[in-house]
Amino acid sequence: MLRVLVSKSTSKPLKLVLEDGEVFDGLSFGSIHSSPVVGEVVFNTGMVGYTEAMTDPSYSGQILCFTYPLLGNYGVPDYVEDANNILVNFESSTIQVKGVIANRVSNDPSHFESTRSLGAWMQGESIPGIEGLDTRELTIHLRERGVMLGAISSEVDIAKQAIANAQDYSTLNFCSTVSTKEPRKLGRNVRGRIVLIDCGVKLNIVRSLVLRGFEVTWLPYDSPYDLVMSSKPNGIVFSNGPGDPKVCIPAVELSRLAVEDSIPTLGICLGTQIIALSQGADTFKLKYGHRGQNKPCIDLKTGRCMVTSQNHGYTVEEKSLAGTNLEPWFVNADDHTLEGLIHKTKPCISVQFHPEGSPGPLDPSYVFDVFADQIRRA
Repeated sequence: MLRVLVSKSTSKPLKLVLEDGEVFDGLSFGSIHSSPVVGEVVFNTGMVGYTEAMTDPSYSGQILCFTYPLLGNYGVPDYVEDANNILVNFESSTIQVKGVIANRVSNDPSHFESTRSLGAWMQGESIPGIEGLDTRELTIHLRERGVMLGAISSEVDIAKQAIANAQDYSTLNFCSTVSTKEPRKLGRNVRGRIVLIDCGVKLNIVRSLVLRGFEVTWLPYDSPYDLVMSSKPNGIVFSNGPGDPKVCIPAVELSRLAVEDSIPTLGICLGTQIIALSQGADTFKLKYGHRGQNKPCIDLKTGRCMVTSQNHGYTVEEKSLAGTNLEPWFVNADDHTLEGLIHKTKPCISVQFHPEGSPGPLDPSYVFDVFADQIRRA
């Protein structure tokens, strides 16, 4: 028998108010806030993986709309670590989104690892949610108008004032809030030593490096070059992260020095944009970003098309590669934007998508092996 999933009776009427004045009515779930919660409203097209998506630091400062109509049906597991002391089932140790938008939320999850409902998890971490609105209509609106600030609130006028008082998302340095504050070391040195520059790293990137036999020194995004080199790294990885890459000035300078010194370098997501800026290329903000697990990318070296997991609102301007030593490696099969770069003379590669998946396909995981081969040959 089909079981209809409904909200708890404690739900309260809420509104999602967008910067352009559009208003969507819904009901509360998760944490209930007395004041409006403001963030950039974006959407993710994935069907599963909400625990990974909601803990992805790249969503810092954003209110996330899930386009798949049912959310929370397999619940939320405990925070537990694997044998390498890395959390499983999550991409960081806390929820990173400012709020969640869903069509329908399950309050009766079913999964052998589930220990709580999605709403209970969000309530415990003070994250508000709004459900019952037409997420398809909202997604179409954002695709046509572009991502914009929005607020979750019970009052339209109060929400509009909060949006008017909010700082422009693109001017905020989110890396400074999500990057690790203290150096950390993981894994064993079987194939080499990696310095991971944390701009908002997903944990599965760390896991992917450790499982390939690398000792990983995990450093803040603004680490000085001398500190990075004191680890005697065989390679450097610039991670994913939130916001506009042009505000990540320390990481851009660090990338410039690493490439100049011919240290094998890998950029992932925001890391691609950081490397591009360091080499004289430019970046721009996409109208509504690439966020989901079904994004097709073409490897220009092999002609192979892969399905990738992505979460980014900025990308590299292809025309700006002229005059640099960077050339395209991957392109997006949908909108033909750049999805990866290769340096012509240095051991430097980067991808705009997530080769570690989580959640999503593992087709492009060989990017880590290409990077490992560069280290071997360096």
